[in-house]
Amino acid sequence: MAKALVFQHLAVEHPGSLGLMLESAGVELVTVELDEGDAVPDLDPFDLLIVMGGPMDVWEEDRHRWMSAEKAAIRRWVTELGRPYLGVCLGHQLLADALGGEVRPMVAPEVGVVRLDLTPDASVDPLFSSVPSAVDGLQWHGAEVTRLPADSTLLASNDTCAVQAFRVGRHAWGVQFHVEVLATTVALWQEVPAYRQAIERTGIDPGSLASAVADVLDAMTEVAERLAEGLLALTDPETVSRR
Repeated sequence: MAKALVFQHLAVEHPGSLGLMLESAGVELVTVELDEGDAVPDLDPFDLLIVMGGPMDVWEEDRHRWMSAEKAAIRRWVTELGRPYLGVCLGHQLLADALGGEVRPMVAPEVGVVRLDLTPDASVDPLFSSVPSAVDGLQWHGAEVTRLPADSTLLASNDTCAVQAFRVGRHAWGVQFHVEVLATTVALWQEVPAYRQAIERTGIDPGSLASAVADVLDAMTEVAERLAEGLLALTDPETVSRR
């Protein structure tokens, strides 16, 4: 059985639909809640590392002391162990920062359901090759990757945030948009002060955001399924063949 290590930075920001898909395929998910004091475990027993989002920023290591250890673990995972990695939102930014890229604050937060365009390189990517060339994604962030690490490939972009998805080397992916969305996601995240403030700054009506997500939830779930299938193929090919 494949084992996935999950770094979380907020209890309500978990792997969601993506996690349910991986578990249904036989992957064991082991969650480490870094913001609650959990330590980074030994990485060797794990086949996949998933790093989720959170309200903190990658440059706040003085405020969040665990972040230095997390970045070191990401570097070791990607550069030494060479095993599959998926980072979502903050996890996407941590991947870039930990490997020498750059993350900076945006002029204004990007919040809402927005259209993303895949690049030509996505058509031959192990995770994105079966994803439509244009997709809707839930955005909820105030920082962005402004410079990719070495050996990176841009996979998705839009006019507001140029780096919406990228791959480093052969096995590490970052996605700025939330692929893990569930029907309950927006309601739960609206209770987080930092996320509520981001909504207020953009002037988006919370009810309208929930409705917009509901309208495209099936399509978002389909994207999550394609990514989950790609991760399964990389972590345990036999698991995929039995589905």
